[in-house]
Amino acid sequence: MFRIRMGVPEMEEFWTALCARVKGGSASKTETTLYNKIGTTLAHLAENPRHPGLQTHEIDILSKRYGVKVWQSYIENRTSAARRLYWVYGPGKDDITVIGLEPHPNDKKNAYRKIVLSGLPVEQ
Repeated sequence: MFRIRMGVPEMEEFWTALCARVKGGSASKTETTLYNKIGTTLAHLAENPRHPGLQTHEIDILSKRYGVKVWQSYIENRTSAARRLYWVYGPGKDDITVIGLEPHPNDKKNAYRKIVLSGLPVEQ
């Protein structure tokens, strides 16, 4: 099992705010659906990053840009602007850090140019 962590500051802030809205009852139906989909994805990721439903694969251009292997896993499929989760191993041995959540890029030529990822949290 991997411990799932959120990248700083963007992913940590996004996830904390989404969880608060869902648990506080103020989330929209769309936010609640997203929360549930992300939760399922994170559970699969913690158990097995190669879970078939995640369709995990490395994104070479992002790995080169950030100097660490950046992986992409599916949150959704077969839907317009299907969301993808970007993550890396670390900072600790058994950690996976989620560093991005983006719609699937449609622009094949410069697909990942616009994606900006969160940083790693401090190892604890």
